[in-house]
Amino acid sequence: MRLYICWDTRTSHPLIGEHPCGIAYEAMREAGHDPDLVKAYGWVKLPAVFNATAGRKAVRELTGNDEVPVLVLDDDEVVAGSDAIVAWAQAHPAAAATG
Repeated sequence: MRLYICWDTRTSHPLIGEHPCGIAYEAMREAGHDPDLVKAYGWVKLPAVFNATAGRKAVRELTGNDEVPVLVLDDDEVVAGSDAIVAWAQAHPAAAATG
């Protein structure tokens, strides 16, 4: 599975406060998952020209917008947004998949 994030996995950021990418990442780790991280440099609040990185382009193709975090499961199901990713991680702990 792949987790598209901005650039960082910290749960808080000095400029934006609560950091959705870090929150999603921590939820995945707490649920026992170790997703491949794809850094989608940029910031959704900037004009599209500044969100032209490969990661943001991939996110746009998957979701229709530039917002991260986005989780892509092994079956290509897309879970977009930190709240949805946290809910998915809590409902699908890795231990349940192995036993």
